[in-house]
Amino acid sequence: MASLSQGDHQQILEERKLNARVLTLNRPKQLNALSFYMVSRLLEVFSEDEENSDIKLVVVKGNGRSFCAGGDVAAVAREGSKGDWKSGATFFRTEYRLNYLMATYSKPQVSILNGIVMGGGAGASVHGRFRVVTENAVFAMPETALGLFPDVGAAYFLSRVPGFFGEYVGLTGARLNGAEMLACGLATHFVPSSKLSLLEEALCKVETSDPNAVSVIIDKYSEQPFLKDDSVYHRMDVINKCFSIKSIEGIISSLEIEAMGKAHHWISETVQTLKKASPTSLKIFLRLIREVRLLGIGPCLVLEYRIVCHILKGHYSKDFFEGCRAILLDKDRNPKWEPSKLELLSDRDIDRYFTKLEDEEWEDLELPKRFNNLPTYAISKL
Repeated sequence: MASLSQGDHQQILEERKLNARVLTLNRPKQLNALSFYMVSRLLEVFSEDEENSDIKLVVVKGNGRSFCAGGDVAAVAREGSKGDWKSGATFFRTEYRLNYLMATYSKPQVSILNGIVMGGGAGASVHGRFRVVTENAVFAMPETALGLFPDVGAAYFLSRVPGFFGEYVGLTGARLNGAEMLACGLATHFVPSSKLSLLEEALCKVETSDPNAVSVIIDKYSEQPFLKDDSVYHRMDVINKCFSIKSIEGIISSLEIEAMGKAHHWISETVQTLKKASPTSLKIFLRLIREVRLLGIGPCLVLEYRIVCHILKGHYSKDFFEGCRAILLDKDRNPKWEPSKLELLSDRDIDRYFTKLEDEEWEDLELPKRFNNLPTYAISKL
């Protein structure tokens, strides 16, 4: 990846407040998109603080109107389009190691989600023990529209939400508000933004890493938000019926049948969203989330790393580079996917993405053994 500049060190503001580490993602003009420096530094700080007995918990928040809009995939795509896929692999390997550490962290991580939480931003927050949303929170995993796939362990946490809501969210890139995040379990608490400063002040005074004690503090500032009448979460019957089907083609066909019998615009809009997404990305993620339902977070991230390296090499499809061109760079929003249709992709075509790369310089993702002194909620993810 690119060498560090003097300004890189300002991309994360690091504070020690009493018994807490407070980390602020600080690229507001880029909606706090994660650079290589940021994922590397977060990995360092989390590792150091886990060994520091004076640090009882870690608070992570974002500067501006976004917590984090994702990884800086435009930078990865630019390097990859020049033939340098290994820089991208280094970025994702570091990011996935961070995701794994957060998921199995021995101390409470409290993520303050007061704005946009997308892609890599979800990976940097949802794996932690506490996810505090506000009325400003907006969650999405929009990767299938970019020719990528919901990664950063998304197949793990989305497969743990009720029913087949995870398939719906991951395949369509649907946006959820704070109330919907709380309802489906992506968030643990809802706190009005007006109370965040008081909450942070109280958290920094905590004298234990006991998650129950931390939860009691957050509970004091929490409210039960109103789930709007038109919330997609009220449509779980249709979502479970359609998104439980084993193929993307079957999901779309089922939705189209539902659309004929119901006057719900969101069904036809969902169909159109799926038809605009990368066929390869859709099939990869559906296969991934179904496999990961029975796996821990570690094996999930190992699979994701194999898939993303195949995507970066571009030997089967260049949809990721085309998606970044159309959505992030040229912004014509008209990607030309290849293959262009779902029926042109066989199961064997998708199988290839789940295999190890046949490249002498490539190494599989290796994650440390983490069994000692972990709380129950962390052990359960292994």
